[in-house]
Amino acid sequence: MASRSLIAYAGAALLFAAGVSSAAEFTIANGQIYTPGLVIVDAPQPGTPLGGDLIEVALDVSTNGRLQLPPYPEDSRTMIHNISIFLFSYETGRNFTITNGTASTNIASLGDIMFQEPGSTVKHVKWTWPDCLVGDGEEGQGLGDTDRGVYNISIRQSFRLDGEDHYTVFDLPISVTNSIPASIERPSCDTLDNPLLTHEEILASADTNMPVMFAPGDATASITDLNGAASWKGRMSWLGLTGLVGVLIM
Repeated sequence: MASRSLIAYAGAALLFAAGVSSAAEFTIANGQIYTPGLVIVDAPQPGTPLGGDLIEVALDVSTNGRLQLPPYPEDSRTMIHNISIFLFSYETGRNFTITNGTASTNIASLGDIMFQEPGSTVKHVKWTWPDCLVGDGEEGQGLGDTDRGVYNISIRQSFRLDGEDHYTVFDLPISVTNSIPASIERPSCDTLDNPLLTHEEILASADTNMPVMFAPGDATASITDLNGAASWKGRMSWLGLTGLVGVLIM
């Protein structure tokens, strides 16, 4: 199966890009969060307080059945090259690797998620919280020094759409405030940490003109503030999103 054509409604795309420019504004339909790319986020929702033994990020990598799973035919005009996921916070200064396509020796960071759960269009990315996030409550209420607080799940997609390659960055805010129990099996935060880039540095190589795509006409806009509170703006059809982008998959 390969993508044969792309029909882009330029007027709607421009209107959408102008109307939804805030990094804290999200396009949601039936609980799914649409991104500037082929991936659709099923979970978590923006602003969700998280904890437990691990974090789970559920991604639909078939664009709700429009795109086949890999391996793709060589002549595919639409496909996902790779997906990297990071967890970063300007509040704590941390930037953790969840997956960059290569698993670490202790699986502290995960391998290529496109090939996990073969046959499933939804990839459940399960990542063990590292040791500096252990605790219960806000930052400073953990065991000793903690780096709990507000984070972004940063989903970075490299993909081909109708014959053109793109790279986009989509940040989903969550808060690490629920209970995370101590365990000797938790990886060290320092082994997962990367230099924290500025917002401008992160977007320097990204296609920032790519609009959110494939959302149905009854999608809504959710605005999430840094404290995780969400407010709703109502139906997105007033932005002209119905039929924003159509892809014929054969």
